[in-house]
Amino acid sequence: MAAPVTSAARAEGSEAALKAALADVPELARLLEIDPYLKPYAVDFQRRYKQFSQILNSIGENEGGIDKFSRGYESFGVHRCADGGLYCKEWAPGAEGVFLTGDFNDWNPFSYPYKKLDYGKWELYIPPKQNKSVLVPHGSKLKVVITSKSGEILYRISPWAKYVVREADNVNYDWIHWDPEHLYKFKHSRPKKPRSLRIYESHVGISSHEGKVASYKHFTCNVLPRIKDLGYNCIQLMAVMEHAYYASFGYQITSFFAASSRYGTPEELKELVDTAHSMDIIVLLDVVHSHASKNSADGLNMFDGTDSCYFHSGPRGTHDLWDSRLFAYSSWEVLRFLLSNIRWWLEEYRFDGFRFDGVTSMLYHHHGIGQGFSGDYSEYFGLQVDEDALTYLMLANHLAHTLYPDSITIAESNAQLCALQLSQRRWFDYRLPMLLKEFKDEDWNMGNIVYTLTNRRYLEKCIAYAESHDQALVGDKTLAFWLMDAEMYTNMSVLTPFTPVIDRGIQLHKMIRLITHGLGGEGYLNFMGNEFGHPEWLDFPRKGNNESYHYARRQFHLTDDDLLRYKFLNNFDRDMNRLEERFGWLSAPQAYVSEKHEGNKIIAFERAGLLFIFNFHPSRSYTDYRVGTAFYTFKIVLDSDAAEYGGHQRLDHSTDFFSEAFEHNGRPCSLLVYIPSRVALIFQNVDPPN
Repeated sequence: MAAPVTSAARAEGSEAALKAALADVPELARLLEIDPYLKPYAVDFQRRYKQFSQILNSIGENEGGIDKFSRGYESFGVHRCADGGLYCKEWAPGAEGVFLTGDFNDWNPFSYPYKKLDYGKWELYIPPKQNKSVLVPHGSKLKVVITSKSGEILYRISPWAKYVVREADNVNYDWIHWDPEHLYKFKHSRPKKPRSLRIYESHVGISSHEGKVASYKHFTCNVLPRIKDLGYNCIQLMAVMEHAYYASFGYQITSFFAASSRYGTPEELKELVDTAHSMDIIVLLDVVHSHASKNSADGLNMFDGTDSCYFHSGPRGTHDLWDSRLFAYSSWEVLRFLLSNIRWWLEEYRFDGFRFDGVTSMLYHHHGIGQGFSGDYSEYFGLQVDEDALTYLMLANHLAHTLYPDSITIAESNAQLCALQLSQRRWFDYRLPMLLKEFKDEDWNMGNIVYTLTNRRYLEKCIAYAESHDQALVGDKTLAFWLMDAEMYTNMSVLTPFTPVIDRGIQLHKMIRLITHGLGGEGYLNFMGNEFGHPEWLDFPRKGNNESYHYARRQFHLTDDDLLRYKFLNNFDRDMNRLEERFGWLSAPQAYVSEKHEGNKIIAFERAGLLFIFNFHPSRSYTDYRVGTAFYTFKIVLDSDAAEYGGHQRLDHSTDFFSEAFEHNGRPCSLLVYIPSRVALIFQNVDPPN
């Protein structure tokens, strides 16, 4: 009988395992020094890093490196050769035969067969015409024809198609060969990575007040100047990757390399990005690699006649809630496809980074369905984690940050991603958590507000938002609509007196956004139109609303009307962003909260040399209210009660405020200030001591 293992032996084994992990994993020592509670998971970090390193090394040995591997779009799909011929290549491991058809051969399905290569690849070379012109001209329609092992003849769009359109009343999209004589030439260099990230989350299609799908051109000419004026330095573009179903908000991707044609051409999207760059605005793409549409006629699903190919076969390959397909991240060709997709958008369109959608779904076999995240580290390790997906995300971040060190990646996830992090270069720059869903007066608690906005791990950068696109969707309401509801239709004119509902709504709208901006993270996000309190909700045309575009638009003209109160919220949002640009609180260390008084409804904190004070009390103002601080002489630099913001002008901005060496709430000094009800104030320290 073997002798029992002693606790000393177990400890010795644990120490040896920790030592081995530290030797294998770069920067693990730094991570464990920052957070010693991760020590029990050192072996998990070691295993994950080894898997990442092995795949990266294998790509180097078999493909000539990740640089070459991520250029799949240069050979796969259909390409014009220097001699005027066409080179075509596809990956269809389950196919019995592959053919190219289209306008160029009068849709004969079998006249241009591909040659079968190893590893499920197929290629075809089509020589030019006798006069050296191309056989497949720009703008002509194409299809890949697949003969399956069961004898079916399937017409498919190449997964690498660069442009697809849906004409007239057609149900499915058509693949259009995009090879224009004159490609767009970029005129402006990429802006430098901003120290603070102020994101304007945008959807091109809804950017007009008219009841129609707006265009890239419209966004470039009409919306970009507004974004610049508002002080945002980053645009996050949604619904750009082609999606057959408009009402999916761009999250059911059918063609991963095609910019959505419903807004215009690829060259017009390039012009949009280039124009933003000329304004020193960076542009992020909302990239969806967490799942794909179930469409087969114009999507990736069943491309080669099997349910696998790009996806897991069987139940593992389907997301039950989203009714979509799930990628097989361990597949070599799936990695090539997805990593090439990352590079394509960075290089062809010059996007500056990505917001990765559905990261929680990717990271867990349970996809986050019916799961809550308490923050316990055991939730981020173990069999529930899909380490193939984790490795793909590491490779994607490694690629983006290697190609463009200033590129920005954001993970949309509720999971504490820093617990999974090995290195900034191989992981996300920011996390986008779900913060303040909605506010109800009776539930407000100052401590809970502060906790919600500050509950993030040390050194894990978060993008804070009071509301994103999710809050605008049908079935929910924008923040302004939660606060003011139906009175927004009748009482937003400056020619009528404030009603209690409108007054409350306008004051709280400003306060909620500023406290989120100042306290909630290391970046800030706003969904287009919500900066001025866009009324109603967002609903795309669909059968359930008789295909109406009435709610699929943004009514920017409301803030341009000087007789409406929307201008006040727009002004406040603009000046809040411009003030952040001056002082950089988003890039400063996390705020020091000196007060969260439940009875008085007061929150006070210091960040970036500024003193923020919020009075959420609906009726009580305070004279000579003592607030703790580390600073000395102050001036008001932002006052939500100012006239230009629809406030009641209860404060004198010419007054200097002086603190005294009187300790209060853990701060060495304090000052006495008048704090009106429902007001947010920012004070600048104007005369620091020697």
